[in-house]
Amino acid sequence: MDVRLPKIGDSADSGTVVSILVKPGDTITAGQTVIELEQEKAVAPIPSSAGGKVLEIKVKEGDKISVGTVLLTLEGASGAAASASSAPAVKASAPRSSRPAPVELPDDEEDVVVEDESEEGPVGPASPYVRKVARDLGLKLSRVRGSGAGGRIVLDDLARYVSRLERAVARAGRHAEEPKGLVYPLVNQDFSLFGPVTSEPLSALRKVISQRMVENKVTLPHVTQFDDADMSRIEELRKRFKAAYEAKGVKLSPTPFLIKALVSVLKRHPKFNASINEVAETLVLKHYYHIGIAVDTEAGLLVPVLRDADKKSLLEIARELAVVAEKARDRKVSADDMKGGTFTISNQGAIGGSYFTPVINKPETAILGLGKTRLKPVVTATGSIEARPLLPLTISYDHRVIDGGGAARFTIDLVKAIEEFPEQDAAL
Repeated sequence: MDVRLPKIGDSADSGTVVSILVKPGDTITAGQTVIELEQEKAVAPIPSSAGGKVLEIKVKEGDKISVGTVLLTLEGASGAAASASSAPAVKASAPRSSRPAPVELPDDEEDVVVEDESEEGPVGPASPYVRKVARDLGLKLSRVRGSGAGGRIVLDDLARYVSRLERAVARAGRHAEEPKGLVYPLVNQDFSLFGPVTSEPLSALRKVISQRMVENKVTLPHVTQFDDADMSRIEELRKRFKAAYEAKGVKLSPTPFLIKALVSVLKRHPKFNASINEVAETLVLKHYYHIGIAVDTEAGLLVPVLRDADKKSLLEIARELAVVAEKARDRKVSADDMKGGTFTISNQGAIGGSYFTPVINKPETAILGLGKTRLKPVVTATGSIEARPLLPLTISYDHRVIDGGGAARFTIDLVKAIEEFPEQDAAL
């Protein structure tokens, strides 16, 4: 029998094979993981639907596959799916439609269709944001060809469709209302005309990161606030309790202190822990505190979420922080591990960075960027100059929700929470 890629989630219908865990000749059991599949930013284990001897592997690492793709062929199959081996294969292509065939346009106009307005065809997969942009532009997604994995429609597809539609209308001599929203040209240049180059394909993860960053940066009015926090208090507490934490198997870095201080400030500034529902046009104030931790990995930036940070002790935060960071670096985080964040921290301190302007992780309303703590001269209240460990802070915020005054007050309160960190919150 053939073992096929099952549907893994509500929106997970395709992905890229990152590893194959079995080989021909192996005997496997039903439910055993046979491949690992990268879907957006997560890597998911894919189990076999039946047991038996592996006769042939039908996919290879790097393949982009969709629901119904044959993964491998088994001999002597057993399990719930074995009786379905003769069932027709599930096709990854879009369902057939009875709508009239599109009118083909010459040359580069082939993606534009002119068809009967009363007929509607199938709509390819697309994110809620892409669907909203299409609605704002007055476009029907059933007429847009998706270029993403599994036929997913992305912003670039909308831009191409609008551009080609405008040219088609011009050729036909008709007039159309200029579309509202963002349309931008795509780069498609032969850079080798100017000197030697090398090219490498973008990974599935890098494509997702690219799309998300463009969406986040273009659709959110970013403003960034800068400040410094004196880390003397936290460094003193960290040195005092370091041995006690290590005795419990936990390394005590400054980051858990900063998370604890941040959550206390978020409670006093709820708009920084909120999201805009763009369809309902409401501001959703969240009464839970799930902190996204941006982790730099070889494959790209991943943001696992540390949940209910307000309910955890410093020890629990430090322990869980180490776990989520390791899972991210090993690409073991699931899609669920990266959902539901209310506020994100991007920490470049370990690399040695200073100030930077982080991009907000939509639908959140703000993000905190941390640089490397360095000794710098500080004028004290008495007028003397002392060397103090200063932490560079940058806070990017959504100006639709947060005004400059609110951002300044949030930053001042955060600096104070860091510089006056309570000892009882660090003690075991």
